[in-house]
Parts: sequence; structure tokens; C-alpha cells
Amino acid sequence: MIRVFLVDDHEILRRGLADILEAHSDIEVIGEAGTVRDGLSRIEATRPDIAVLDVHLPDGNGIDLCREIGSRLPDVRCLILTAFDDDAALHAATLAGAAGYVLKDIRGTGLVAAIRAIAAGRRLVDSPLGQRSAQALRSQADSDDPRWGSLGLRERQILHLIADGMTNRQIGERLGIAEKTVKNYVSSLLRKLGVDSRTQAAIVELHHTQERADG
Repeated sequence: MIRVFLVDDHEILRRGLADILEAHSDIEVIGEAGTVRDGLSRIEATRPDIAVLDVHLPDGNGIDLCREIGSRLPDVRCLILTAFDDDAALHAATLAGAAGYVLKDIRGTGLVAAIRAIAAGRRLVDSPLGQRSAQALRSQADSDDPRWGSLGLRERQILHLIADGMTNRQIGERLGIAEKTVKNYVSSLLRKLGVDSRTQAAIVELHHTQERADG
């Protein structure tokens, strides 16, 4: 029996998911929650096999919740469920240790298959989302720029979004992290790049992108 816990702030959606999953004899929904706080405490209490997490929650997000679950309960595997085909969110979910990432428009049979695959030990992301994520991470790892190489993966993501003209709040919403956390990452990446402003950092990113394109 695969024991599943659902975290989503929409009760109707949770009930719909529960009905779909419990129609299968090998899956049991053992609990539900609508917030990060309730989800974490109840997941700690029930210790499911799979936690299905919505990205956007009233008091935080499913990606940070995934990271916290992985830290406290490494045997619980997380499936991120989102309405948006978003590369940045996929990268963040991958870095948070999610075992899977699927879109909310997935069919019921697809969701069941995803949960069974994750329970069997596989890592699963929607294609072509997973292909784009893997390609981007390989591209980042292959960089020869020493300043770029000093950045962590999350810092590189944020630098790319800075170059796209996003504010810290917009970056936080895109990546599913707090605005204060974004500010801390920005301060760190500015220091590592040896620049004084976001504009200068964006120029470094644009030069790096151009060099890779020319190479």
C-alpha cells in the first residue's frame, strides 16, 4: 500500500485528488493539509510514503516544504504539483530534492502512474520540463568563467532573473522563496562577482550568455 499525504490550499482540489487516488486499491490517502505549517506537522506525525505538494500555499510554498521534509524525514518522497510550466520552479524543485514534478493538467491515470513510479524509487519530472532542466544544469556546470563558477546553482538562477529585469519580490514569487531570502542571495552573488550593483551583475550575466553563444 502506498501511503499518500496531500498539501494544497484548495479543499475541493484536495478532495478531487483524494477520490482519484483512493479509487486504486494500492494507494491510500492518509491525510490532508492546506498550509506549510499544518502540512509539515501532520506529515511528521503520519510519515507517508509520498507527499504531494502544491507550489503556492498561503504561508509559504511547496518547494521550501519539500526541502524541510527532506531534511527531517528523508524517507518521505515529495511530488510537486503545479499549474505552471515554469523552468525556474522546476530547477528549484530539483534542487530541493523533489522526486517528481508534474503539472496540474495531468490526467488522473498519469498522476497515479507518477505516484507509483516515485514509490518504486524513480525520479520523475514532466517532459519536456525535465529535459530543459537537465540541459540548463549541464550548461551551467560546463562554464569556464571563474566568476560564474563561484556561484551556486540558486545564485545563478537569481542572476539570470536579475538580467531579465525582475525585482527581488518577482524573483521570490518565481522561485517560490521569500523575498528576504532572495536579498541574501543577491548580496552573496554581488560579492562573488566583485560588483556593486544589480545592473553590473546583469551585465556580467549578459556577457557570459553572449560568450557561450559565440563559443
